[in-house]
Amino acid sequence: MRFNFFKKEPVDFYTPVSGKIVPLEEVPDPVFSQKMMGDGLAVIPTAGDIVSPVKGTVILVAATKHAVGLRAEDGTEILIHVGLETVALEGKGFNVAVKDGDKVSAGQLLMEVDLEYISTNAKSTVTPVVITNSEEGKKQYVFTEEKEGTAGKTVLFTASAK
Repeated sequence: MRFNFFKKEPVDFYTPVSGKIVPLEEVPDPVFSQKMMGDGLAVIPTAGDIVSPVKGTVILVAATKHAVGLRAEDGTEILIHVGLETVALEGKGFNVAVKDGDKVSAGQLLMEVDLEYISTNAKSTVTPVVITNSEEGKKQYVFTEEKEGTAGKTVLFTASAK
């Protein structure tokens, strides 16, 4: 019998916002739909709070507050991009609860979002969750088949070593 004590356990990444889960290909923006930033899924939110999908470190808070980047403990880097063309809102409608370098746990509040304001003033509220280092090929990702997600409870994808 052979044991591998160094093999890492798979890591679950939870839905960061409650809503309808859709493939990235359905996001009406080629940067996301063509996976230029990486693989992932998107959520059409039904609630405004964005929570951390995993235990890790905040590596980016966009100056315009519309996006947060995280590095999970396993090295997976993700970007949560709230809405489309939300950069133009210059931070209005977003209340960020974290800063670069903060350690976060799964389910911890990252930002409050005024969905009504976003839906009125931006192209879309769809929220891509992109694995920005998925092209490195070090991990394998299994995406959920679920069509609806609950923030911090529904597994969006699982990362495991190849």
